[in-house]
Amino acid sequence: MDTKAFKRSLNHSENYYRNQGFGEKESVAGQMRSEYESALIQKIRANDNRLVEGDVTIHLAESFGFCWGVERAVAMAYEARAHFPEQRLWITNEIIHNPEVNQQLKAMNVHFIEVNAGVKDFSGVRRGDVVILPAFGASVQEMKLLHDEGCTIVDTTCPWVSKVWNTVEKHKKKEFTSIIHGKYKHEETVATTSFAGTYLVVLNLAEAEYVADYILNGGDREAFLTKFTNAYSEDFDPDRDLDAVGIANQTTMLKGETEQIGKLFERTMLKKHGPVEFNNHFHSFNTICDATQERQDAMFNLVEADIDLMVVIGGFNSSNTTHLQEIAIERSLPSFHIDSAERVDVNNRIEHKPLHSDQLKVESDWLPAGKISVGVTSGASTPDKAVQEVIEKIFAIKAKVLAGIA
Repeated sequence: MDTKAFKRSLNHSENYYRNQGFGEKESVAGQMRSEYESALIQKIRANDNRLVEGDVTIHLAESFGFCWGVERAVAMAYEARAHFPEQRLWITNEIIHNPEVNQQLKAMNVHFIEVNAGVKDFSGVRRGDVVILPAFGASVQEMKLLHDEGCTIVDTTCPWVSKVWNTVEKHKKKEFTSIIHGKYKHEETVATTSFAGTYLVVLNLAEAEYVADYILNGGDREAFLTKFTNAYSEDFDPDRDLDAVGIANQTTMLKGETEQIGKLFERTMLKKHGPVEFNNHFHSFNTICDATQERQDAMFNLVEADIDLMVVIGGFNSSNTTHLQEIAIERSLPSFHIDSAERVDVNNRIEHKPLHSDQLKVESDWLPAGKISVGVTSGASTPDKAVQEVIEKIFAIKAKVLAGIA
């Protein structure tokens, strides 16, 4: 499929909404403020991101929570519900990786496409239905299916994600292989690879180094393909398809690691092909999301502060939240990743997700007695109200400990 031509035709369809609004902005603004904004968080921001109550000092990251792209996606979903009150509304996936926001949309009678054995089931979608594409996008195959079905499409894809799609389209035009720093199962990367030609997804610097070594020194082709099972395009051949490469990334990956991977392949292709032929074998654009970068930079600053532990709030399947957690763990700072205040019990228990674990863990007495400084941040899909609720739980725990009733 000519994905670029399809997107152009979709942009001219009267049933496709992306940049044009519905005229419902003001009608949903108050609802979003009441559901997601927080007076307490505004107070902490105004106090140099710091709040002291009893034995607890809260240190809030300078940048956290809803980014512009996420806020835009949620607002478009709310506007779509208001604009199409009588029509069935669907979302092809979670609108963002936040359980409370997705639950609120379900309460607004927005249906979510079911996934059976890893495959989305669109059988319930009918002509005339309205289908929302989430902030991290949808594959071009899904878009075509919905367009051919005669659905109205509301595309909330973040512009930063679209920028990555444009990058892999350029790689495809030059017949370069796209090396994508990301998680091959993540919805954003699934969408990105659908716009690519030949591609290979690398999870981290270690995998990138393996590929770079193969480029320079060759190796066992079958072992390579086994190592990257499900992470490359159909008929990918490392002996053929690594001759010319372009770099792209899932926008929520660690900025520093994406940069390292880009530099690694730049050096590799320069060594392999020399300066004269270099531009015919390597291509790189900056596709790192500004909001992701800002939140990571703020986290690097926060972990250098005088804090005893970190609380990181965001969906357990949120890539950008997980990378915030990584920064704390790399500093050997006790850190707890939770998706909502419901994970915190006022009897000083917390249910959290340890880094790189698929299982949740329950810990008792996670907040020690005495004075304590707690760093708090949240992923780009987490509303301020969720952060407020967690902070209030922390204060409640410490108040019970102080009263000797915990």
